[in-house]
Amino acid sequence: MNRYRRRTLALELTMISIALFVGFPVYVLVNLAVRPASDTSSPMSPTTSPTLHNFTQAWQQGALGGALGNSVLVTMCSVLVVLAVSSLAAYPLARVTARWSRGTYLGFLLGLVLPFQLASLPLYQTMRDLGLLGTPWALVLFYSGLQVPFTVFLYVGFLRALPRDFEDAALIDGCTPLQGFRYVVLPMLKPVTVTALVLNAVAVWNDFFTPLLYLSGSAQQTMPVAIAGFVGQYVTDWNLIFAALVISILPVLLVYFLLQRSIINGFAGGLRG
Repeated sequence: MNRYRRRTLALELTMISIALFVGFPVYVLVNLAVRPASDTSSPMSPTTSPTLHNFTQAWQQGALGGALGNSVLVTMCSVLVVLAVSSLAAYPLARVTARWSRGTYLGFLLGLVLPFQLASLPLYQTMRDLGLLGTPWALVLFYSGLQVPFTVFLYVGFLRALPRDFEDAALIDGCTPLQGFRYVVLPMLKPVTVTALVLNAVAVWNDFFTPLLYLSGSAQQTMPVAIAGFVGQYVTDWNLIFAALVISILPVLLVYFLLQRSIINGFAGGLRG
């Protein structure tokens, strides 16, 4: 029978302190999101008369419906393309031992080192020539290229730790390399795939600079850009900003709660790989 020791008490107090430290910004966010504009008390003091009117006003004034739809579209399409391209590219890079494989892999890693801001002007000109400026597809194309090097890095590291016995058996049974990847290797990549999905989705969803650059001057916008619209030179609607932030966080939290077990197992398996 385990005894309750001082070490256990210290560990519990430490975890409670960490939870309070992490939860405090969430408390301030929700507290200000439901606070009436007439209430000018300290952000840390609880709101005495909470209201949901801020959410309705933020939704209408910021056109958050269209922005939310654009963010969902861009995130889903970008992540799907990144996962498909990266997994297919990482498989031969991890399995083939030829010299070109190592050189190609180092080329992908170079994409992790070079900041994308160096190519902002040529990329902007390319999007303009393709007629994609002002459309969500410019963001999908941009993120699909930007996130591939990091995702390939994750997949290659995981694939190199996987045994080749099952795929060798599939090839002996008559499968092509593509069929072996689809039916044998891909199911074993679920842990790292979930890890890559979460990391890429959060990065795309929260990005502000790229949508501001490629969607500037159009009616299309994403959630970060729409929320920034509440900040003005002379007037800043903090209650509406925090309400809009809560609306922006809700889809991510919903996905997390629906896929909580898979995400946790994916992170654990991906990190072990």
